[in-house]
Amino acid sequence: MSSAAASSKPIRYPDTRSREVMTKRAWWLVLLNIFIPGSAQVLAGNRRLGRFGLGCTLTLWLVVIAAVVVFFLWPTVIYNVATNWFALTAAQVLLALYAVLWVVLTLDTLRLVRLVKASPNARFAVAAFATIALVAVAGTAGYGAVLAGSARGTITSIFTAAPSKPAEDGYYNFLLLGGDAGPDRDGMRPDSTSVISVNAETGKATAFGLPRDLIDIPFPAGSEMSTLYPDGYNDDCNVDVCQLNSIYTEVELKNPDLFPNAVKQGSEPGIEAMRQAAEGITGLKIQYYVLVDMYGFAQLIDALGGIEIDAKSRVPMDGDADLSNVTEWIEPGKQHMDGWHALMYARARHGSTDYDRIDRQRQVQQAMLAQFSVANVLTRFQDIAKASPDVVKTDVPQEALGYFVNLAGKTKEQGMSSIEFTPPTIDPEEPDYDLIKQMVHEALWPVTPSPTP
Repeated sequence: MSSAAASSKPIRYPDTRSREVMTKRAWWLVLLNIFIPGSAQVLAGNRRLGRFGLGCTLTLWLVVIAAVVVFFLWPTVIYNVATNWFALTAAQVLLALYAVLWVVLTLDTLRLVRLVKASPNARFAVAAFATIALVAVAGTAGYGAVLAGSARGTITSIFTAAPSKPAEDGYYNFLLLGGDAGPDRDGMRPDSTSVISVNAETGKATAFGLPRDLIDIPFPAGSEMSTLYPDGYNDDCNVDVCQLNSIYTEVELKNPDLFPNAVKQGSEPGIEAMRQAAEGITGLKIQYYVLVDMYGFAQLIDALGGIEIDAKSRVPMDGDADLSNVTEWIEPGKQHMDGWHALMYARARHGSTDYDRIDRQRQVQQAMLAQFSVANVLTRFQDIAKASPDVVKTDVPQEALGYFVNLAGKTKEQGMSSIEFTPPTIDPEEPDYDLIKQMVHEALWPVTPSPTP
């Protein structure tokens, strides 16, 4: 190559005798490889490999830019893609391939640099900088592939493949069950039961707390449970205590044939019986349920890094009913709790009433919701994904996840109001179900006062 050609193309045809030229060239190639992968090969190496790398890089940039634009204009589209198993599989494969491509391009760039021709003082710096960039970029792409795989596995293990259901009178209603299958229990019983009503447009949410000791529970006309108990769930039940939280256990153990298709639909006979009970109590049509295992959710709280709780009273971690033999207390005031302490705070019975426990459980639920920030989920995603299948069971379909993630964002901004059907308004031993239905209706569809003429 003539000296004129070398001087006109110093990147491809450098003066290898000049350490200054080769050092500058080395830094340029390394920087180009970082910011525009493939460009180093186009300018100084295998142009076919470089064009392929550039094409992949530009495609990735276009996808990222398009995703950002769509996220701000139509966020539900991005949520749908991010919660679709096929899209997550494609993302996992493409990110893994891009990580491999970037490793190849970086190693080839180091070959093109020809470090032995650069100044001795710059050789280590160039090599170290290229290696750090290699680990950072390829590692990020590789980690993204791992996250995509974990997300896909979590989604398919928790959510069903059933079609989504429409909103009822402008609301999606969720039955939230806090399952307590502790060592002092015979089987699992819903220790806390709530109905969460979320406005399908605004995301405004209201939680209706149903005391576990409600009796004489009505069921919707024509339902399986109304056929079994036409006069309500009263003293004629098949268990020792005929109250709300015993419905699950009774149906699971003694009448599972009432709901033969429950398991195929991602549910359980006991859950379907509880759904019908909640519908009979509130007068709402409940589309979906969410069952949270009270013992397993301690793992989820630990995966989130703990929660912040403002304890209203002193709560014993152990001991007897008369508060003797207590070795540890949860003291009043603001404090950071790990999963085990949060579990005991929500579950402790001694020294408080059932309604105190309901209030503490609602407090823990709201604290967990506050911890589910984008940054926290991304940084702890692996732990959260690992804990979630053991904590949550639901019949929310995969195809509706994008919509509900977007709706949950609106709910988090507005907060959640709650109404507890507890004394003195509602006496669980003599419940006024007409009043409960009236309270639900007034909360969800408040009457707007007519303007005074």
